[in-house]
Amino acid sequence: MLARRGVRVAPFKAQNMSNNSVVALDGGEIGRAQALQARACGLEPSVRFNPVLLKPGSDRRSQLVVRGRAVDTVGARDYFRRRRELRAVVADELAALRAEFDVVICEGAGSPAEINLRATDLANMGLARAAELPVVLVGDIDRGGVLAHLFGTVAILEPEDQQLICGFIVNKFRGDVQLLRPGLDTLTELTGRPTLGVLPFAEDLWIDAEDSLGTVADAPVGRPRPPLGTEWLTVAAIRLPRISNSTDVEALACEPGVSVRWAGDPSRLADADLVVLPGSKSTVSDLEWLRRTGIADALCARAAAGRPILGICGGYQMLARRILDDVESSAGEVAGLGLLDLDIEFTEPKVLRHTTGRAADTRIPLRGYEIHYGRARRTGDPAWLELDDGRTEGSARGAIRGTHLHGLMESDEFRRSWLREVAAQAGRSGFVVAEDVSAVAEREAQLDLLADLIEEHLDTGELERLMTTGAPTGLPILTATRSRDS
Repeated sequence: MLARRGVRVAPFKAQNMSNNSVVALDGGEIGRAQALQARACGLEPSVRFNPVLLKPGSDRRSQLVVRGRAVDTVGARDYFRRRRELRAVVADELAALRAEFDVVICEGAGSPAEINLRATDLANMGLARAAELPVVLVGDIDRGGVLAHLFGTVAILEPEDQQLICGFIVNKFRGDVQLLRPGLDTLTELTGRPTLGVLPFAEDLWIDAEDSLGTVADAPVGRPRPPLGTEWLTVAAIRLPRISNSTDVEALACEPGVSVRWAGDPSRLADADLVVLPGSKSTVSDLEWLRRTGIADALCARAAAGRPILGICGGYQMLARRILDDVESSAGEVAGLGLLDLDIEFTEPKVLRHTTGRAADTRIPLRGYEIHYGRARRTGDPAWLELDDGRTEGSARGAIRGTHLHGLMESDEFRRSWLREVAAQAGRSGFVVAEDVSAVAEREAQLDLLADLIEEHLDTGELERLMTTGAPTGLPILTATRSRDS
């Protein structure tokens, strides 16, 4: 919204926890959400916008990425010990952005009411207090209990934190907003803070999911549009436990007549024309999950029948004959699914780069980006892609394709050509590929739709006043009471 008004605005998320990341033009990786926010600002993605990124590899440990580079694998206690260093990184980056831009919009992480994490907080009230930022709480009414959440969040915070909470926004409301109005009025009476708007639930907003909450098994990806021909093309994207860069399948879902759904068990693969095995932050662990659930057997049967499979990054590595991993899982040598004649070895440093090239058979141009430790050390299959730096990339074996490139399907001409190939392999002669779909344009349309909703439904004047003058003085301090036995 601000960028459309000519304001020089930048996004900032001090710390993100997500396995959906992209390679910024300055060479490091950041959360995918911050890359999308940069696009909304008319900027190229930069590590400045997300200086600390945690990429979970298990329930207890995450890869720590600082200023775009992986520096360690940490548990909660390790992370706490690094908080002074990380606070300095965050403070320096935010100060530099504030000096360069008219406005910096800082996104929090999780909830500021997670008081067990307050002492080490970098992205919520810890950041707001350190930088004296006015704060607006956003509540997702689609999950229920939003009024209690907003009130309770303010009440449970320390008084110094409460003084920065300036108002509320309710997100994803369905129905007549007048039915919500009495509750909002009471919320203002109880807290002394206004609700600055109610954003309606928009069915057409779906692209670029922030994290795994957008990849629920059996859920559709996007909003499928009717086919141009007489048949649909169905895609099952496997919902891995440690899925990363799940947004790779969204470009497929932009196409008319392509229905993409997340699959969590082998039964969902049976009727699909194409199965996509996406990226993973824990390749060996997710490979074991495939075997445990029976999905591995379903993939092998599918390959034997000559039915299309696409593996991307970690998913590509799982299709190999052999995986040697002394870096990510320390599992050593592990047998892959053996659907490609390929050996993978995990080695330092992590590969982070933008990549351009062309399809080896059709010569159609393409682009993507790479984020991986695993390298293809040997392959007996033809290369799928030829890259402009002289390398070959990926594998093509029958109806199976694999690549380390994320974002490949956003290359529109390449995607259309490959979907025609998939439709032929699947026997979908009635499927017709559109000639005018642009994945980038679809994303831009999503951003414009969201900006339109903000213009229409939020008190933008009050938001701009908060940006200019900061939090007002004298905001009420709420007391969280605890019941006692009489």
